[in-house]
Amino acid sequence: MFNKFIKRPVLAISVSACIVFMGLLAINLSPISQFPEIAPPRVNIFIEFPGSNADVLVKSTLTILERAINGVQGMQYIISDATSAGEASIEVIFEPGTDPTLAAVRVKSRVDQVMPNLPPLVQREGVIISPLQPSMLMYLNLYSKDNSVDEKFLFNYANTYILPELQRIKGMGLAQAIGSRSFAIRVWLNPERMRAYSISAEEVLKAIDKQSVLARPGRVGLSSGKKAQSQEYVFTYKGWYNTPEQYQDIVVKANANGEMLKLKDIAEVEVGSEFVDIYSNKDGKASASLVLKQNPGSNANKVIEEVKVKLKELEKDFPPGVEYEINYDVSKFVDASIEKVLHTLLEAFLLVAFVVFLFLGDFRSTLIPILAVPVSLIGAFIFMNFFGLSINLITLFALVLAIGIVVDNAIVVVEAVHVKMEEDNLSPYEAVKKVIDEISGAIIAITMVMTCVFVPVAFMSGPVGVLYRQFSLTMAGSIIISGFVALTLTPVLCAILLKNTHGLSKKRSLVRKFIDWFNAKFDSATGRYTRLLELIANRKLVTYLILIGFGIGIVGVDRVLPAGFIPSEDQGQIYAIIQTSPGTTLERTNEISRKLQSLAKEIEDIQSVTSLAGYEILTEGRGSNAGSCLINLKDWSERKHSVKQVIEELEEKSKDLPAVIEYFEPPAVPGYGTSDGFSLRLLCKKSDVDYQDFDKVNADFVAELKKRKELSGLFSFYSAKYPQYEITVDNELAMQKGVSVGEAMENLNIMIGSTYEQGFIRFNNYYKVYTQAGPEFRKQPSDILNMYIKNDHGEMVPYSAFMKITKTQGPNEIARYNLYISSLINGTPSRGYSSGDALSVIKEVAANTLPRGYDIAWEGLSYDEAKRGSEALYIFLIVIFFVYIILAAQYESFLLPLQYCFHCYLEYLERLECLKLLDLLMMFMHKWELLCLLVCLEKMQF
Repeated sequence: MFNKFIKRPVLAISVSACIVFMGLLAINLSPISQFPEIAPPRVNIFIEFPGSNADVLVKSTLTILERAINGVQGMQYIISDATSAGEASIEVIFEPGTDPTLAAVRVKSRVDQVMPNLPPLVQREGVIISPLQPSMLMYLNLYSKDNSVDEKFLFNYANTYILPELQRIKGMGLAQAIGSRSFAIRVWLNPERMRAYSISAEEVLKAIDKQSVLARPGRVGLSSGKKAQSQEYVFTYKGWYNTPEQYQDIVVKANANGEMLKLKDIAEVEVGSEFVDIYSNKDGKASASLVLKQNPGSNANKVIEEVKVKLKELEKDFPPGVEYEINYDVSKFVDASIEKVLHTLLEAFLLVAFVVFLFLGDFRSTLIPILAVPVSLIGAFIFMNFFGLSINLITLFALVLAIGIVVDNAIVVVEAVHVKMEEDNLSPYEAVKKVIDEISGAIIAITMVMTCVFVPVAFMSGPVGVLYRQFSLTMAGSIIISGFVALTLTPVLCAILLKNTHGLSKKRSLVRKFIDWFNAKFDSATGRYTRLLELIANRKLVTYLILIGFGIGIVGVDRVLPAGFIPSEDQGQIYAIIQTSPGTTLERTNEISRKLQSLAKEIEDIQSVTSLAGYEILTEGRGSNAGSCLINLKDWSERKHSVKQVIEELEEKSKDLPAVIEYFEPPAVPGYGTSDGFSLRLLCKKSDVDYQDFDKVNADFVAELKKRKELSGLFSFYSAKYPQYEITVDNELAMQKGVSVGEAMENLNIMIGSTYEQGFIRFNNYYKVYTQAGPEFRKQPSDILNMYIKNDHGEMVPYSAFMKITKTQGPNEIARYNLYISSLINGTPSRGYSSGDALSVIKEVAANTLPRGYDIAWEGLSYDEAKRGSEALYIFLIVIFFVYIILAAQYESFLLPLQYCFHCYLEYLERLECLKLLDLLMMFMHKWELLCLLVCLEKMQF
């Protein structure tokens, strides 16, 4: 069949040209990413309960929602986090392969069942459910170049004009500004004047609600079918008040004598922010920090590209002095990584060309297999597109390795043609005709064997299976095309390009002298190797001793060889997590984060630093004693040090700051959490949780982990030492004074915690009206006792008459994992150790030190790595079986293939041992030199 292509060379060349053309089309259509979609789908639930603390959020909301969601179809585990900033989130992590939209629908149906059981304010704020990638797609700052505007203006400008535009971009899952700096009308109540006028906070809220009304008065002149009207009129009303002056004139109390008490008599009204819970700045300038996340399954590069185009378009309308800067961009690292892989691809191609020329000895013979390589590699993209694979580091790495494999089939044909021309003195055309008849079956068999080595790997499950699938299908596709090219294009090129020069004298050039010298040395080495085999072939004891030696070496290396999932890479970004002592004010935390920002800017390799006080980027939690710095490094070509070295320098510079500061890199795999390294949870499985005991166990466990040399960068945010005051109400005294305990607590919620009953429309946005006691009346804990509540007789009763406060301690943030109270512990393997080593050490320490009722659980990438089984071994056995079946069919024997399969098994084990040696070689050899060595060894083996 393949002889037809020799007679029709134009057909053979046209078919290969079509393969290249279709491959180029597939390249343009395929998405580009760092890694394939391996992170499990997540559904995020955001809850807001203004004025509540973490414990109230857990008891009133999280427990109800978690119980309802727990066990939803396809769920792996569920985590939640509640803060005393009145916010909470729940993340439901699903099995890989689950449709994110379907997962969100399943979660919503569970949430809807228990919505009536949630507090009214939570229902009013809404329970927001969305499928999102947890890691950032982009992070950018909107800032004032000359400090002409403040954070409040920048936040609201972004919220009004920028974020709505970005949110409409296809594939954008979330575009938000960090913090709650939205405009709000703040009603600052004066408790002393309220007492003097016998006004309660509830009366103020009712007055606002009754007079700031979104009315719908209707129309007159409507047709009634009875009598025709001459004109129709629509009544309008100004609706909600939207200026401070309008709210100041609200009448709180009035009598028949015309005396009126207005809101401005007992409160100050101004336009402010919802909450001042975060301070944000970039390089010392006020900024609004914007975080962008993508939808699952979207093309990250396309989303980022459209974001950049949209920002350039919006920049034209920015206020004077306002600019933006992209501080983190996933595509930046992806583009740099792909560029390096493409360089390696070119280097490997050139090295293969050199080795082929070295062994074949002339340029014409070298040109033929070299032309076959790009056809096979570009054609592999057809298979990638057909199976839905993306262009990523894994598939490109497969193509790098495929270069040395796809060239083999073409070399077999070229060498066979040379043999026929030399032995039978045939013309290239006649030699090709004979060769095709003789070796076409062998080439098909080789292609099938090599393909069946990779195809079974595509059936591995889990996130590891996704990576292997990308690798194996890419390799298999390139090998299949290389086999086809070897039987179509390569014979035609041999017939066209080769000349029978065997037996003719050749010009003694420098190149020819070098090749002759190399061949002589290689033949000499081959002869010595042959004599060695003849010497030991009949000495079974030597063979068995060598085999036993390899076996012992394999076992030994297996014990020390590090195990891991995906190694971390220098992504040009560092996260600095700041934790000040519990109870530290937001202003003090901001001061420390600004100091760290200044220290970081002194380092030459750092380009920009964004400081966030009140926000912790790992869990995206809020707290006055939490802070983060996003440190953006210069381009890899512009700096002299790696990210690890920069972190070491940062640690040295910041060691004297009065805070705990830890540094992390972004996650190795986008979508797996927010930081690199390992993530685990310490769980308390007791029925009654004592937060203080849990804090002690957590601190002791982290201390034990820090003693192990395999672990570094250990950090846990959990603390139950946050200063708190417990309120104790004497019910008897309260009832004697005519005070309802429920009304007293609700009054405190308004005066201390703040609340809102309505909103207003401005700048085409919905904003809220918050009512709260003025800051000067709630500075100290004892101020609560100086406030008053109106009893059922209309008298103002001080809280001190029936209430006591006791100083205590508790958590500011409560995290849960699978319904258990937990603490998140992050860290990284120490230099020289892998993530597998770190996980093993953590399990060992947990088993030896944790008291009864406590356990650990894994999160993110560590979860999948910890549950990884021996599936790879089973896949390897399946590969051996397929190789055996194909060879048995080829040789018509069930015994002959056993030798080859046993050799494959030994070679597999030997290469495991070689990994350790290669790890050492990498310390001393440049990658180009090592690649050259590997290619040469591969050719010598062939």
